[in-house]
Amino acid sequence: MNIIEVLAQELDIKQTQAQAAVDLIDEGNTIPFIARYRKEKTGSLNDEVLRALDERLHYLRNLEERKQQVLAAIQEQDKLTETLQKQILEAKTLVAVEDLYLPYRPKRRTRATIAKEKGLEPLAERIWKQELQRPLEEEAKAFVTDEQGVGSVKEAIDGAKDILAERVSDTAAYRTKIRERTFKEGILQSSAKDEKQESVYEMYYQYEEAIGKCAGHRILAMNRGEKEKLLSVKTLAPKEKIVEWLERQLLQSPQKKAANSYAEAALREVAVDSYERLIAPAIEREVRNALTEHAEEGAMKVFSKNLEQLLMQPPIVGQVVLGWDPAFRTGCKLAVVDETGKVLDTAVIYPTAPQNKVEEAKKVLRRLIETYGVSLLSVGNGTASRESEQIIAGFLKEIPQKVQYVIVNEAGASVYSASKLATEEFPQFDVAQRSAVSIARRLQDPLSELVKIDPKSIGVGQYQHDMNQKRLGEVLQGVVEDCVNRVGVDLNTASASLLEYVSGISKTLAKNIVAYREENGAFQNRRQLLKVPKLGPKAFEQCAGFLRIVGGEQPLDATSVHPESYGAAGALLQKLGYPLSDLKHGGIVGIGKKLAALNGNEWKEMAEELGVGEITLRDIAAELEKPARDPRSEMPKPILRTDVLEMKDLKAGMHLKGTVRNVIDFGAFVDIGVHQDGLVHISQMTKRYIKHPLEAVSVGDVVEVRVLSVDLNKKRISLSMLPE
Repeated sequence: MNIIEVLAQELDIKQTQAQAAVDLIDEGNTIPFIARYRKEKTGSLNDEVLRALDERLHYLRNLEERKQQVLAAIQEQDKLTETLQKQILEAKTLVAVEDLYLPYRPKRRTRATIAKEKGLEPLAERIWKQELQRPLEEEAKAFVTDEQGVGSVKEAIDGAKDILAERVSDTAAYRTKIRERTFKEGILQSSAKDEKQESVYEMYYQYEEAIGKCAGHRILAMNRGEKEKLLSVKTLAPKEKIVEWLERQLLQSPQKKAANSYAEAALREVAVDSYERLIAPAIEREVRNALTEHAEEGAMKVFSKNLEQLLMQPPIVGQVVLGWDPAFRTGCKLAVVDETGKVLDTAVIYPTAPQNKVEEAKKVLRRLIETYGVSLLSVGNGTASRESEQIIAGFLKEIPQKVQYVIVNEAGASVYSASKLATEEFPQFDVAQRSAVSIARRLQDPLSELVKIDPKSIGVGQYQHDMNQKRLGEVLQGVVEDCVNRVGVDLNTASASLLEYVSGISKTLAKNIVAYREENGAFQNRRQLLKVPKLGPKAFEQCAGFLRIVGGEQPLDATSVHPESYGAAGALLQKLGYPLSDLKHGGIVGIGKKLAALNGNEWKEMAEELGVGEITLRDIAAELEKPARDPRSEMPKPILRTDVLEMKDLKAGMHLKGTVRNVIDFGAFVDIGVHQDGLVHISQMTKRYIKHPLEAVSVGDVVEVRVLSVDLNKKRISLSMLPE
């Protein structure tokens, strides 16, 4: 198998691009580095394509390795034929390789191996080849011997059929066909263990759906119901059709003669036994595993997209924020953080039940707002959030200052608060105070704060706890890496938890960078990174372009221009008549117009003259015009509120503005400010046909919705994005 050819075909890219990407990965380059700084080599492949390529490369290399292991194992048994070798080498999946290896795989003692030990293989061979010259019972008499432990004709015939049933089961061509037919014509069925028991799985108590049409979220729901012992799930294959087909295969005489009447009955029984006892259970396991794997992959893609959108939400800069972690009995924890996220003050108030000390709480709030110039409240959406919001909305009407509030999804805040990382960051605070700080900071800079939390705990997926956790962790890690490197990181303010997601920086290096910074003061230039313990030239190459130094010795250190291109950047500025020092005052005004006037040939000539690729030169030029531009600035800003809306206030037909909190396979949950997210079903998103809600919305989108219905008892809100 030519891996490069396969990758190019599957990803719809050129073979030269695939080869370049594979070479760069093998050289130890990270995906963000390749995507940003090696565009010339890969033809501008983005991080999404590169991650897909990296994943498939790993699978295909594992496949080739497994093929060699299988070939060696069969060769050891001296059973490797040219035909079998060709089949194995041409196999495109691990399943196909394992099917071909099945007859040669070392087996535990089976009914077939016991029958072979009793010398019944010659009888089985005659039945298989349909060479019986007399009734099977007559042929079998010769194999009834005390010496071999065969006590009767029936025992001899049964043993021979066991040998053949295993042979049929081990035939790759039969398994492949049966597997395909089960996927194509089979049914996935679920039923209740106890129909009287109420549960969230009631729609699956009597449920059937074609295997090929079953949506991922339904498969994962059934799996969970089965795991919780509320559902019984099985696949129903077209058994009669499969057995009929299998009989036809077995009864076709090798000499193309009519079926041997003496062998026919036995072969029909072999077909039924082989399918029911050996093939069907194995295929059912394979089908269920394949369905689950496919469903998980789909769910991971949705989770990844949701996480990316959440991490890329725009920061609210230049505001002093008060974080509010709501609670009842233990009181609401408050934390004031300045524009940079530094904690200025903390407090605990008890405006909610059972204390209800509202006036006392307002005094504390007035003091904090007046003392520190708080302009924004970030309120967690957990327990007592609704009660807190009502108090806040009333309070904001009483004060002269213009203060607004935002309800923030606090998923994962408690996980972070109790973590070792939070303890190291705020040893003097208790868990709830740390949570209030996190709630405030995730509004100021969602990316910097959310990287401290395990992505699986952020709450923008579906069925994430039912998935392969290792695989899910790897996928989400890649998403966070891509987001962090796309935005870039301030080398002199970034925490170790943020730095460890930067290309080429491990957890150890991240801690070493922070330790070096604390000991030696702020970094003045990127080259200083090479003085950090264990940070060598390769790590420097991978990380330098993603780390920013604002106000340092080298103006280009504040941009995403890589140090390897500083010479070209300086030469470009000189050629266009701009001093490098102009960068210190922001972007170089007018450079865009000068560059826009260049035609294709002029770009090419200039790139050659400066010794860089044309794509790199265009990237450098764009960065010089708008240094360190934040891609998050293009995302929708969070909705700031000053008044409260309750669920009972909602009426069908009302038009509201909301924020998409989570996107799932069948719709999206939208926060409309009533502490209960409403569901926009996929059918209510757009008039055009879409396969998945992600084609219409993303997490963080601000959307106009219309209320369709409200169920106060079940706390369900149905919304529509369609015009009336």
